[in-house]
Amino acid sequence: MTTIACNPTQDGATSLGVATSVDWDETGLELLLQRFLVSIAELAGAQAGAVRVLTDDGHHMRLVAQQGLPPHVQEAERLVDRGCGMCGTAVDGDVLGWVDDLRSCERKGGGHYFGGQCQGVLAISLTHAGEVLGIYNLFFESRFDLPPATQTILRLIGQLLGLSLHNARIERERLRVTVLKERQEMVNEVHDSIAQTLAYARMRLPLLKDAMLDHDDPKAIKYFSDVKQAVGEVHDNLREVMTYFRTRMDPLGLLHALQGIADGFFGRTGIALEIHNTVRCLNLSDAQEVQVFFIVQEALANIAKHSMARHAAVIINKTPAGLEFVIEDDGLGMAAPGVSTIVTSAKELAASTHFGLEIMQSRAQRLGASLEVGDNAGGGTRVRLLLPASTATTAEHTP
Repeated sequence: MTTIACNPTQDGATSLGVATSVDWDETGLELLLQRFLVSIAELAGAQAGAVRVLTDDGHHMRLVAQQGLPPHVQEAERLVDRGCGMCGTAVDGDVLGWVDDLRSCERKGGGHYFGGQCQGVLAISLTHAGEVLGIYNLFFESRFDLPPATQTILRLIGQLLGLSLHNARIERERLRVTVLKERQEMVNEVHDSIAQTLAYARMRLPLLKDAMLDHDDPKAIKYFSDVKQAVGEVHDNLREVMTYFRTRMDPLGLLHALQGIADGFFGRTGIALEIHNTVRCLNLSDAQEVQVFFIVQEALANIAKHSMARHAAVIINKTPAGLEFVIEDDGLGMAAPGVSTIVTSAKELAASTHFGLEIMQSRAQRLGASLEVGDNAGGGTRVRLLLPASTATTAEHTP
């Protein structure tokens, strides 16, 4: 058995052989590896190939893609010990190695494949940034010397596949973090929009009880009305929170998602909604687009519920100050009774029992943006979300 060691990393460090986990439920990456194996085997003159990655505990290597292996060999090779033969040597260091003594492979694989159809196996490390993530094998009918140029190409392919594995791991971690952030966001919004209202209702209940015992009907009616209103607000806010977290961001982006709302808005509300966009490229990250979408969605929900408007519009402009989203309607306006609670809160006309504005302000803060609510010049209400120029520009480089 001979081993050809790869060059050390730029800082002089050798591979650490750190155990890595990859989510192999994603068939897209499996298909990518499968296609690679076909081309690699043809390049090297091999009759079969396989890709293995380290398991979560780092003690085994799992077969995740293969090309040309008999079914009984696939089954036997599905999970092998980390230290198994040349494969173990390759996973413990950045190497390209050949093995032509296949007795250990034959004992594990059974049948007559090793030593028969297969006379030699090549093991190449899959590396990224000095870390070995797995290996790939090439199986040959006969032993021969690979030209140095082919060895270099095979090592480079190992690095490319290692990069693919690394990206898959990063994507899985990103999804995990996203789920955790969404859970925390749900907790925050339930607290802000529901818990405080329930606390208010709870404080009113003893007052209601005392008024009833004292046969003070005016006070009893007032406290009953307060509790009833609070319960109604909790119900509405709970539905809103459920809507926020049931709604998935349109994979085609913010503009497509907003147009989707506009297409069905009149049928749901009787209000004609138009989208006016003068910006060719928003340059927002995925996370920023989600927050903007929810802010616009909340503003439109308030228009639908309280404005009594006939027309509404979402206007997107790029100004010297930054990226601007304006949501306006021709409805009752801020001074009219029964308008959205977002307006009531902004005008400080009454104690807020609806936390739509607070939720929108919280989302705007996460964006580093400002949110303004006021009267529309032509009548109705106007909500303006402004993302500063620096925030919108850096979004283009946000991963």
